[in-house]
Amino acid sequence: MEHAHASRVQTFIGDPVSDTPEVDRDQLEEIFADIQADLRFDHELNGCLNCGICTATCPAAHYYDFSPREIVQLLWTENLEGIYDAMQEKIWSCAQCYTCAARCPFGNSPGGLVMLMRETAIKHGMESAKNVLRPFSRVMLKLISTGNQLAPDMITKDAFPDWGPNVAKIDAPLKILRKAIPMATLNTTETAWEVNLKTSVELYTIWEMTGVLDQLETIDENLFDVITDIMDEKRQDFADWQEEQEDQDD
Repeated sequence: MEHAHASRVQTFIGDPVSDTPEVDRDQLEEIFADIQADLRFDHELNGCLNCGICTATCPAAHYYDFSPREIVQLLWTENLEGIYDAMQEKIWSCAQCYTCAARCPFGNSPGGLVMLMRETAIKHGMESAKNVLRPFSRVMLKLISTGNQLAPDMITKDAFPDWGPNVAKIDAPLKILRKAIPMATLNTTETAWEVNLKTSVELYTIWEMTGVLDQLETIDENLFDVITDIMDEKRQDFADWQEEQEDQDD
């Protein structure tokens, strides 16, 4: 008696009960190749015992539909469709605290792998990345246009209201209170707002050479246009300053 042997090779890529169109296999392979090509990939992924210690100690796993162990398993088994699905929502729940990396017996860093997946999602202009970053356009404008870090005093309703709804509740004499508890980060409360012109121009070159601006254009074209205009103005200001210095030397 002959038996019909059904192939175990998956021919349909996508959710069979969803109207969402299937993802092209070449696209899935390209996304995984970008993640795997990163120099950090082999350092962050060493194997998996499936013990679940990373998930048990993960703060995000207690509140969201997120599991560090699942991320490691998806990448370790090269589950292309599962990786793509995780990049649509789950990876954005990670708190990037790296508790998982500190506890993993194999020395994996699920948080580091999530970072690679997030960067790849931005590179490919995924809608999930756009949705996550959209509320923080003013923060991105500050960081990229000045090329500087954020300072504690910036988390105020006047500076960055888009930090979240609770920031509006901050109404206290922060400078007076912080004198009782000195913090190293207070050293940046003034310099973070005023950046050396030459430093900004140099960092603009870094943004361009490392592809940061290309990724920004993919995620938010309007913000990209605003930042490039600011960069052009500052570069012109720096060129004018250099000419003034040359004239003074003569």
